[in-house]
Amino acid sequence: MEELSDEMIMLRVKKGALAELSELFDRYHVKLFNFFMKLTFDRAASEDLTQNLFYRIIRYRNTYEGKENSFKPWIYQMARNLHADYYRQQKKNNEVFGRPEMGHENIAPETSHFEEDDYKRLDWALQRLEPDQREIIVMSRYQGLKYEEISRIRNISVPAIKVQVHRTMKELRKIYFNHKAS
Repeated sequence: MEELSDEMIMLRVKKGALAELSELFDRYHVKLFNFFMKLTFDRAASEDLTQNLFYRIIRYRNTYEGKENSFKPWIYQMARNLHADYYRQQKKNNEVFGRPEMGHENIAPETSHFEEDDYKRLDWALQRLEPDQREIIVMSRYQGLKYEEISRIRNISVPAIKVQVHRTMKELRKIYFNHKAS
């Protein structure tokens, strides 16, 4: 049996087949949790944000247009909006955005050949980026979104995305290697 595309499943959800959202949850919940985790560095907040995102999908399912290759940009735009709401609320509560003591050990495991200290330094460097810079790195490098998808999510041109990624990677390298040298 052929696997349905994300777009086809979401169109069914839009028409009222809410149980089909479980397939999209299975496909995306770990990626979205990791997306939120890299933005907040807070496991509990990332779990809540992931759960709230799927509630929002149900609530705003009628806004989904169903164009080809449109689901991933749509869900990540919704995730960005949810994170922005969370960030504003945290700022209002005068809580510190991102907790340096929270590290990558709270992110769902992936296989790699890097040392533990490398991840800690990278997390530390990510936390020093501006939230907008951190988000673009998370989307492009951690979530594997294509520049075209990020372009649709952020509503700016692909060349502008490429420039932002390049500049942010340069800044991240500078922060990472300056910390590593000290």
